[in-house]
Amino acid sequence: MQSITLTTGIIAITVLVSWYVLSKPDILKRMMMNPYRIQNHNEYYRFITSGLIHANFSHLLWNMFTLYFFGNVVEQYFSYIFGNPGPYYFIAFYLMAIVVSDLPTFFKNRTNPGYNSLGASGGVAAVLFASVIFQPLEKICFYLIICLPGFILAIGYLMYSYFSGRKSNDNINHDAHLYGALFGFLFCAVLHPSSIPYFIEQISQYRVF
Repeated sequence: MQSITLTTGIIAITVLVSWYVLSKPDILKRMMMNPYRIQNHNEYYRFITSGLIHANFSHLLWNMFTLYFFGNVVEQYFSYIFGNPGPYYFIAFYLMAIVVSDLPTFFKNRTNPGYNSLGASGGVAAVLFASVIFQPLEKICFYLIICLPGFILAIGYLMYSYFSGRKSNDNINHDAHLYGALFGFLFCAVLHPSSIPYFIEQISQYRVF
């Protein structure tokens, strides 16, 4: 029950904060990822607060929907792999993913006062890709119609994030999707190296027909 509570707790906090600030633009602005203000005003808290807010309800719904389904899976694996400290690893993993996924954006835009971004996408992408490492052939379905193995979805996700980041103007940091995904993969590879041979073995056995 503890693993489920952790994911549910993160979702609850994120939904409440996002809902609250959507009608309060001044607070929203102070919480967004703004590399210029971090660089020049030492507002490092923005690395975390920007992961608690979203551009709109559809952005929030998609991130929390994804986190709900894959967060519990990753927590269970962390508890199995790391034992009692597993929940602490999961919390650290999620928060680190939010921060690390924003670092490339920070260095790229720290002299641009007009740049802002928001969303938990870096943390959610890390959770999604961690689940793909542990269950690469597990089917992930869209609208209960299109179902693909996790590792194929992961490749498509990376491609989408890369090209969306090139043309984005919606305050959603699509680059964070990409770097969060890579962080999730590397985190599991470093702390649980045997997950990589298992991942390779599983996808090598995959057959379309």
